[in-house]
Amino acid sequence: MQDELLFCPLGGSGEIGMNMNLFAYGKPDNQKWLMVDIGVTFADDTFPGIDLIYPDPGFIIDKKEDLLGIILTHAHEDHIGAIAHIWPQIKCKIFSTPFTAVLIREKFKEKRIDIGNSLKIVDLNGTVDLKPFKIEFITLTHSILEPNGLRIETPAGNILHTGDWKCDPNPLIGEKINSKRLKEIGEKGVLAMICDSTNVFSIGRAGSELDVRKSLLNIMSRLKKRIIVTSFASNVARMESIFYCAEKLGRQISLVGRSMHRIYKAAKQCGYLKDVIEPIDPRDAKKISREKIIYLCTGSQGEPMGAMMRISSFVHPDVHIEKNDTVIFSSKIIPGNERKLYKLHNQLVREGIEVISEENEFVHVSGHPNREDLKDMYNWVRPKAVIPVHGEHRHMIEHINFAKEMQVPYPIRVENGDIVKIYPGNKPEVYDKAPSGRLYVDGNIPVEEDSKSIKERKNLSSNGYMEVTILVTPKGNIHKRPILSFKGLPIIDTEEFAYGLEEEIKSISNTFSLNNNKQKGNLVDALKIGCRKYTKEKTGKKPFTNINIVKI
Repeated sequence: MQDELLFCPLGGSGEIGMNMNLFAYGKPDNQKWLMVDIGVTFADDTFPGIDLIYPDPGFIIDKKEDLLGIILTHAHEDHIGAIAHIWPQIKCKIFSTPFTAVLIREKFKEKRIDIGNSLKIVDLNGTVDLKPFKIEFITLTHSILEPNGLRIETPAGNILHTGDWKCDPNPLIGEKINSKRLKEIGEKGVLAMICDSTNVFSIGRAGSELDVRKSLLNIMSRLKKRIIVTSFASNVARMESIFYCAEKLGRQISLVGRSMHRIYKAAKQCGYLKDVIEPIDPRDAKKISREKIIYLCTGSQGEPMGAMMRISSFVHPDVHIEKNDTVIFSSKIIPGNERKLYKLHNQLVREGIEVISEENEFVHVSGHPNREDLKDMYNWVRPKAVIPVHGEHRHMIEHINFAKEMQVPYPIRVENGDIVKIYPGNKPEVYDKAPSGRLYVDGNIPVEEDSKSIKERKNLSSNGYMEVTILVTPKGNIHKRPILSFKGLPIIDTEEFAYGLEEEIKSISNTFSLNNNKQKGNLVDALKIGCRKYTKEKTGKKPFTNINIVKI
């Protein structure tokens, strides 16, 4: 049997977020595995009570004895957010650059998980030897500190995993993209490139943080009152630009929101943000005139618990906003967040507050490659095959078409769970399917989509709740009237509704012996069906219904 080189995404293919990629090398009965990234995505309103979703790791957990390590490309949540949830089940080594490592340690600390010496820090442009893999970290540019591409060297040849990236000639903080090394890697030959697809529809270039800084300074220089900027906390270059603008305009700056403080502290710890002015506590900022303060806060996507939402709702304990102040949304509107963000914008405008966003001013650039950036990468690397990831299906199909335009011999479309044989063979191809899926973090418990808790909560959120308690005497008679409780039902006349429901309960109960335990289960089922049917006729809702039969 020949050695094989395999690639398998468990998350991040056919979707943006939740990245988890596997590589394997060896004979079919003795393969060693490598994991690249271990991310989450965020649930929408269709999953009430659920915040985080991550890929089902069952496939690789079954192979954990052969899992050599987890390689983290950068510190965005869609690349590291699941690590504290999954690592306790695999307990392998973790490799990352310093900034990512700081944030990783915090995640484990929050979960009270002792990782011992499992976290290994890799220098920028450093290497990790995990035979049969040798991994080289290659500095790229993105919208966070220390983003890395990975050259994965194997006995069969080299793979380039780009991670998230763009070509930014002036990233402001951190190193520029290591194009020299990428060209060298291309010269040596690349069997396959696993590549970011996020902005494949966007023409031109993604743009530079330097240009955003210039624009922000120009915008802020004309503003006379209080300025509140909201952005992704992880974008340290943007954070530094806001500090820069504040200093140039003679304003103080205050950070608002836990994530903003956490990222600022992590960046300082790793030697970044050395030359910025010192931020002041929001409680002290209240004493400063509105013409002399800039707030930088979380909540750029209208998150209910984000600082921006609390400020706009006038419930934040330390930050007050009023007419003629300005709010700058220095971030992209993530698809799916439009409704709540526009609601937030309207709320502010109604109060006489100016709203500036990417829709009316130049206040943001993406951290992902546009088509001209992609052209550069393809020209540098010249891969034999390309596997688009980090995109919805429409992005990945367009990326396949783009790769063909770039004369790539073998572009390959994959979905989560597809196992691609890169070597041996004349060309890479999908040849098998691994179990894949999603796990939903319900409280502290990972559950599947069809779990009872999620089904019940969905029902509760859309149809309301009803509880019926029937008291039964020792002789098997109903004691007085049933005790009724209902929530979330559109009932106009409660008394009339309750009377009709009581009659329905009495009618059903009369067909059963209330003193017969064997009939109790059947009675409960019949009452549940009857109560829901009655409620459906009266309200149009079929509520989640709980029946209690209590002997007194």
